[in-house]
Amino acid sequence: MASVTAPGGLLVGWLRRRDPGLAATRRAARTALIMPSLFAFCAQVLHAPIVATFAAFGAFAMLLLVDFSGTAVQRLRAQVALAVAWLVLVSLGTLAGQSVWTAVAATVVVAFVVLFCGAASSVLAGAGTSLLLAFILSVSTPAPLALLPQRLAGVSIAACAAVIAVWLLWPRASVDPLIAPAAQVCRAAAKQVRADAEHFSAGSNLQTCRVVAEATTNATAALRSTFTATPYRPTGLSTGSRALVRLVDELTWLSTILDESSPATLPESARDPESSAVRLAAATVLDLCAQVLEDPRLGTADLRAAADDLRRAVTALEASAVGRLPGNDVADPDLHLFFGSLDVSFRAQEISFGVLQIAQNVETHRAADRRSWPDRLLGREPGSLTGPLASAVERAAAHIEPHSVWLHNSIRGAVGLAIAVALSDVTGVQHAFWVILGALSVLRSNALNTGQNAFRALAGTVVGSIVGAGLLQLIGNNATVLWILLPVAVLIAGIVPAAISFATGQAAFTVTLVILFNIAQPEGWSLILFRIEDIALGCAVSLVVGLFFWPRGATSAVDKALSEAYADSAQYLVNAVDYAVACCNPGTVPGSPRDARRAAASARRLDDAFRTYLAERGTKSAPLSEMTTLVTGVVGVRLAADAVLELWERFVDDELPPADRIAAHDELLVLAERVRQWYDGLADALEDRGQVPEPIAADLTTKERLIEAVRRDLHDENGRATPTAIRILWTSDHLEVLRRLQPSLATAASRTA
Repeated sequence: MASVTAPGGLLVGWLRRRDPGLAATRRAARTALIMPSLFAFCAQVLHAPIVATFAAFGAFAMLLLVDFSGTAVQRLRAQVALAVAWLVLVSLGTLAGQSVWTAVAATVVVAFVVLFCGAASSVLAGAGTSLLLAFILSVSTPAPLALLPQRLAGVSIAACAAVIAVWLLWPRASVDPLIAPAAQVCRAAAKQVRADAEHFSAGSNLQTCRVVAEATTNATAALRSTFTATPYRPTGLSTGSRALVRLVDELTWLSTILDESSPATLPESARDPESSAVRLAAATVLDLCAQVLEDPRLGTADLRAAADDLRRAVTALEASAVGRLPGNDVADPDLHLFFGSLDVSFRAQEISFGVLQIAQNVETHRAADRRSWPDRLLGREPGSLTGPLASAVERAAAHIEPHSVWLHNSIRGAVGLAIAVALSDVTGVQHAFWVILGALSVLRSNALNTGQNAFRALAGTVVGSIVGAGLLQLIGNNATVLWILLPVAVLIAGIVPAAISFATGQAAFTVTLVILFNIAQPEGWSLILFRIEDIALGCAVSLVVGLFFWPRGATSAVDKALSEAYADSAQYLVNAVDYAVACCNPGTVPGSPRDARRAAASARRLDDAFRTYLAERGTKSAPLSEMTTLVTGVVGVRLAADAVLELWERFVDDELPPADRIAAHDELLVLAERVRQWYDGLADALEDRGQVPEPIAADLTTKERLIEAVRRDLHDENGRATPTAIRILWTSDHLEVLRRLQPSLATAASRTA
């Protein structure tokens, strides 16, 4: 028995290694069952070849090219919406196909809209290729409008079958590959935070702290490695997946914070029960984050309660820090001793903010699949205060920038497909659909990738044609054998692109088409020769378009995206500090900091550019580790600005002192401006590949002047320090974190240049 089952076990093991979660295998198996069945029913029973063609390709597109996430009901709604979109696009394509000029114009508009809408909605992004296939199939095969009902009938049959298949046949139960390593980092970080808390409260062994810190570093490295290898980039990330992507950045940043706030980097004499309490509360939140990530059955009520406990611990920490601040009656305080005590409390506050951000993203990930259908379709995040349509418009508007990779890809795709439509008419090829499909299949974000995929597509087509010719030679006109081979060919064509390679997928797809069309209308060698000719023409179109439209792809766009993200995030930081200063002035009602949305939009463009950069084949222009450091640096600047803003929004000082605060404000604004200027210099260097500015040196004198200004200006009538004072000092500490980050960023930027 072992000898019989061993090959099957080996095959399943090979598939699981090559196809995580068997996602491609699931789609291929359903398509292999449904597509040939529909084709046989329409062609052999109904004797309607047009209906059969659109039913077959509709089933192929709705089952193999899409894989919606969410609950069963949400997946079914998405399939129904996809079917409606297919009916609309097939109608538009049939109308536009009446003349070559309307076909070209309509292709430009439809292709751009379909591709660009993916920037606003993960549902639309994930269905983009399927939607384009609906339009391409109809516009490239001109037919009288009288035949439109037959086309729509074929689409309707395919849609009904697809909905039933998604509902009953091997329902999706996939798990995002980032969940397990993200949960592991949460657990490792919780252990490290707990060990550090015990050290600061009871003086535990430093060696224990080092061991758990190393475990966190290793877990974070494993998470980053999984992220860079995740196969779903750069197409349609769902809102839940985007939350996980943000979680990767935040956990990486938390690991950096924990390294800087470890007992080895802080004064040995520092003992702070409130800081330890904050760390212990943060460890509890991290443990619950790991549990929620790993077990989808768990609710988030305990996580929210733990987050509230952490916020209360931070409030107690602030009160304790205020009590240790030198008052106006202290003639000559020991500032160095105070710095050590203040640094411990600040680090605890910084950790708490990072952990709360992580908890919020974990909740977003969990709530994403529970959204209403309009929210999912338009990509509205859970908890958003704006409506679904406004949220979608805001996200799409973030990519209406000259350097947006998503905009580049949308324009490139629209122009390439339109040229393929025009060229098919000019050259008079018999199978215009394959020319356009060839262009669609190899268009990538840069000319190098397009060229590589063009070569692979042609090589795969040639190999598939040879295999198909061999099959026809062996089979002859035996239709029964062709019908038997069709589902096998569909199954293999659906699996091998993910499990083996793009070229192998092209070969398998070619064999499938040879079988399919020789069943419908036997053409023998002529079909095979036309297939090679048409694919070659489509690949040539894509290669030319790739050479003329942003040939460097994401390689150059990621530099510009990094530059914009650093500049916008640094400006957001300065505006957050301005907000803090305004909060300090009695009687002043501060406005919301400017540029927060602009910084978020820049970060989103960077996220898409970086994921596209990771997905591109070929040699990278910069070491991946250095590029990752630069991307994580943007996260650090934005989180510092968010932390400053949250620090002043969350706590309300009921006893604002009337004393003069100009000196403290001036020192704080000087620190913020120096940080902004350095990051602006870094942004310029990244964009122009110029000289990276030297990191700002530590300036203890400025910090002492700020302490003195706080001691002199921010106290109550009894000479005691106020909560406003500690918030100003913590704000300066957030700026100091960004100063200490500069050497690693400068090194990474120099190496990428």
